[in-house]
Amino acid sequence: MGQGEACKQTPWPLCSSPTKGHERMYATPSPVPQQERLFPCPDGRPSRPYRVPVYRVTLVRESRLPHTQPQLRSSRDAAVISRQYLGEVDREHFMVAMLDQKHKVIGINTVSMGSLTASVVHPREVMKPAILSNAAALLCCHNHPSGAPQPSQEDRALTKRLVDAGQLLGITVLDHIILVRRESTK
Repeated sequence: MGQGEACKQTPWPLCSSPTKGHERMYATPSPVPQQERLFPCPDGRPSRPYRVPVYRVTLVRESRLPHTQPQLRSSRDAAVISRQYLGEVDREHFMVAMLDQKHKVIGINTVSMGSLTASVVHPREVMKPAILSNAAALLCCHNHPSGAPQPSQEDRALTKRLVDAGQLLGITVLDHIILVRRESTK
């Protein structure tokens, strides 16, 4: 039945049985004819229904990083694996290591690559790989190419925001490590 045919029908049929001693009720009219009058199609053809996009979210492994022990027991262990992953990069990188309940590394993700002095990081981007990998805990790390190991006010504020976001999601943020270049000893 086309849209125009719905409007040509006779008045709405009565219900077959009365309602508890009251008068008979009419069936509720469809809002389609009213909508057609209010919002007519410019070319007279019925419009296509809106199609809702359906997504599938996946986590893709890009490579593997060889490491001697899969479980992190200290900040030193975390720094070793972070340095191995980042290497000697020339600009600021922010990475996150996703951990299971026993602090075994599930995976590592680079959240942001910035400039010489800054990297833009949002808690949403830090928590996304943790949620996708079903992590129980996170270890955050970024480098300071300048060589200054002291955290900035922005670093401290970000760490607090990440801890708060992790508590909300049930993901523990264990530490936020700052890596600096190693001094060459001769």
